[in-house]
Amino acid sequence: MIVSHRHRFIFAAVPKTGTHAVRQALREQLGEEDVEQVGLFVDKRFPWEELAAIRHGHLSLRQVRPYLGEEAFSGYFKFAFVRNPFDRFVSYCAFMLRGGEVFQQQPREAMRHFLFAEPPEQHILFQPQASLLVDEDGQTLLTDGVGRVEDMQGSYEAICARLGIPSRPLDRVNGSRHGDYRRYYDQALIDGVTRRYAQDLDLFGYTFEGLR
Repeated sequence: MIVSHRHRFIFAAVPKTGTHAVRQALREQLGEEDVEQVGLFVDKRFPWEELAAIRHGHLSLRQVRPYLGEEAFSGYFKFAFVRNPFDRFVSYCAFMLRGGEVFQQQPREAMRHFLFAEPPEQHILFQPQASLLVDEDGQTLLTDGVGRVEDMQGSYEAICARLGIPSRPLDRVNGSRHGDYRRYYDQALIDGVTRRYAQDLDLFGYTFEGLR
């Protein structure tokens, strides 16, 4: 997560949505008064002890809200990037099994393991995207803007225009190795991801084939 007091924005870094590429670009625009929490490639912590102790940088908007105060939280432009949950789940599995050939050789077995056999419920990368972006009611989005991985560069440019900061081409950072997500699925896996990430599908307008 990045909180920029200079440019009055909050970037909520949803895992497996190109967040490190966005972070790299945004850092070029930050001032000394701005703060970031991240634990991969760069090690930075928020100035608030309770949040700093969490270590990773995938904090929810709900978590940071009390530390900023309602005036700043309401007045700052809050944004995140989201991704088709079917694509994101494939990326998650490939990422978790990186460094070996398990996912390349047995992708559906690996996906069934994470989805059905031993779902890592507490792992921040496995949790629904909406969990970082909704209010305490669990339904209302707190974001003012949402970019999409499916149009990463275009979304980033639109967000920069809204913030009044320069844009630049995004780098590819921390990508996982896999092909088109559709080829990894059978009906049981489609149904399983649909159930688990139903809120993401509904809030962000995705289906198995793409955007509604």
